[in-house]
Amino acid sequence: MDISTIVFWLALLGLIIYIISIYNTLVTLKNRFENAFAQIEVQLKRRYDLIPNLVETAKGYMSHERETLEAVIAARNNAAGILAELGKAGLGGGTGISDLAGAESTLRGALGKLNVTMEAYPDLKASENMQQLSEELTTTENRVAFARQGYNDAVMAFNTYRQSFPPVFFARKFGHPNDAELLEMEDSAQIQDAPTVSF
Repeated sequence: MDISTIVFWLALLGLIIYIISIYNTLVTLKNRFENAFAQIEVQLKRRYDLIPNLVETAKGYMSHERETLEAVIAARNNAAGILAELGKAGLGGGTGISDLAGAESTLRGALGKLNVTMEAYPDLKASENMQQLSEELTTTENRVAFARQGYNDAVMAFNTYRQSFPPVFFARKFGHPNDAELLEMEDSAQIQDAPTVSF
């Protein structure tokens, strides 16, 4: 073998290794943002489980505020349904993430209205069970915000790598045809603060 043949084979081997590293990096970054979404899913499910308890506790004190309580449960059920569908369909495409963001914004609004309504019920605010539930809900909201930030950071890393040169030429061929979708709530100013739950 002459030197030019050896150089050719070494260059070809280097190119193959580089293409393999592009593939592996795309897979790694995709797995990271999918795992980050799984962390959001855990916290959202925890919140969805807390909301019926919150409403049941409030029902005893707020029997004539039925419309407000039903709006919270309806918004919770809608958001939980979208999250379940998103879990089945995966994060690969469609409008699942934006649908979830919209449902979460609606739920936040319903919870906010419930909080305002509960201000008129001092006995409810003093209830030990309500105080414990509100503390758990506030903690969960903080966890959701933290998990959402981690998810969006992982999505940004994936999208940046996928759009960069030369991975952009290989991403579609390796099964990554689209950018991942950030989880942004409709009202970005509202989402900066976790909802205050004070009883």
